[in-house]
Amino acid sequence: MFGIQEINAPQLSSLMQNEPDSFHLVDVRSLAEMAQGMLPAAEAVPMHLVPLRIDEWRERPKIVVYCRTGVRSAQVCGYLQQQGVNQVVNLRGGIVDWYRQGLPIEMPEASSQVG
Repeated sequence: MFGIQEINAPQLSSLMQNEPDSFHLVDVRSLAEMAQGMLPAAEAVPMHLVPLRIDEWRERPKIVVYCRTGVRSAQVCGYLQQQGVNQVVNLRGGIVDWYRQGLPIEMPEASSQVG
């Protein structure tokens, strides 16, 4: 989608199990959406706060971004690429597909809900 790199839920699950330190996982949904559950070890950075994190993310080797269905996170990936952050990957299908695949979702800690 939009010329960005994508990963599907089973691939991300495998990456989380086998190479957990090789990427940074970012949830760009709203705080209300995140309160319903997040992927394990994801950082909460609502979409409107993404521009504030660009300089920090330039140093990351890989960033996997997700939202509810993969549309907003694809937009975030496209935006980050325009800003020169090219090591971003979109979770195709978002947390909805992740859940449909039977993969685990965790309830966020109240203190970790804002990136």
